[in-house]
Amino acid sequence: MGKVEASPTMPNPNRSLAGKYAIVGVGQSDIGQVPGSSSLGLLNQAMHNATADAGITKSDIDGIICRGPDDIYAHHQRMGELLGIDAHFSTTLDNGGASQILSIILAVMAIDAGLCEVVLCGYGRDSWSRTHRDAEARMGVPLVPPEQERSEFNAEVGMFGAVAMHALGATRHMSLYGTTKDHFGAIATTFREHALLNPTAQMKQPLTIDKYHSGRPIVEPFNVYDCSLVTDGAGAVVVCSAEKARSLAQKPVLISGLGTFNTLRGWLYDEHMVDTAAIQSGAKAYSMAGITAKHIDTAQIYDCFTYMVLTQLEDYGFCTKGEGGDFVASGAIKLGSSLPCNTSGGQLSEGHVEGMLQILEAVRQLRGSYRPPRQVENAEWALVSGHGGNTVCHSSLILQRAD
Repeated sequence: MGKVEASPTMPNPNRSLAGKYAIVGVGQSDIGQVPGSSSLGLLNQAMHNATADAGITKSDIDGIICRGPDDIYAHHQRMGELLGIDAHFSTTLDNGGASQILSIILAVMAIDAGLCEVVLCGYGRDSWSRTHRDAEARMGVPLVPPEQERSEFNAEVGMFGAVAMHALGATRHMSLYGTTKDHFGAIATTFREHALLNPTAQMKQPLTIDKYHSGRPIVEPFNVYDCSLVTDGAGAVVVCSAEKARSLAQKPVLISGLGTFNTLRGWLYDEHMVDTAAIQSGAKAYSMAGITAKHIDTAQIYDCFTYMVLTQLEDYGFCTKGEGGDFVASGAIKLGSSLPCNTSGGQLSEGHVEGMLQILEAVRQLRGSYRPPRQVENAEWALVSGHGGNTVCHSSLILQRAD
């Protein structure tokens, strides 16, 4: 099955910004199970690595946009203190998994407004260490502080954490379109294949479809292999103007499309579970970049759960609504196929760092950083998605290889 062209639904006044700014440095921390780590320490490591990758020093940075655990107040101030940076512009984001792309959007806006020139964006989490400090912590599922959780329909009725919310969406999609567990399994096994090509990925063992089906049940229809990993890790990028990028160490990757949309009325309202905010967010990004889904060479999709990959592939126009199951089962998302997705293993097998590592992977693919079979051949355009914030926030990023 081929890609379906997705026509932008609206003119984009930001078209003039396409390609005007670039990602010039990427860096990550140790990822996976990093005992004794802290989110601040991991992000500090990633930001230092991104700065070094760009060939600049901290004195060149005058902007910080970041996100960390929800219980750290003024997170950007803590990072500036650790890095030794006084910033012209800085802030902390709170849109969950949509925050990491949003940090790049805000960086572009801030630089374009003349508020700063070089922005360090990043996210760090110590989820594995937090949930393995003692027996009580191991019993906890949500990573959000208890006081920030919803006060109705909680664990006493089986509604615990993001897994239950997304399981409702998966069940709805299965009911409407005949989506099956085999379809979800095709995503999980493909991303595990990709992770085995990534030496830093958290998961090191192959995953067959039979092993997938025998996975420990979590919330119907999800088993353990449908759920993203509990991970310690951080990632960071450096953003500046494309003009400034010409004098830096790395070949820049151009920021050509940006989009956001938030279905604030809620996950359970209307058909938000199966027609996600990726539809509107993606339309904005395509419009800004001046392309459609058929131009995308690789997609790094926010894979908090297998189901979210399938429905976003539909919502971004790579296949029609309801045909996501057949699309992934066809092998189209594998390396070497028409739309290689989550080529580092994604949050299902590389590590869940709230989408930050997917941004890094897209940049590296467009730089041509890898050897076959991990490298997407002649990759020119990459799409990255971000999803989160109580399931209602979405952000989209289209990156382009610089010639």
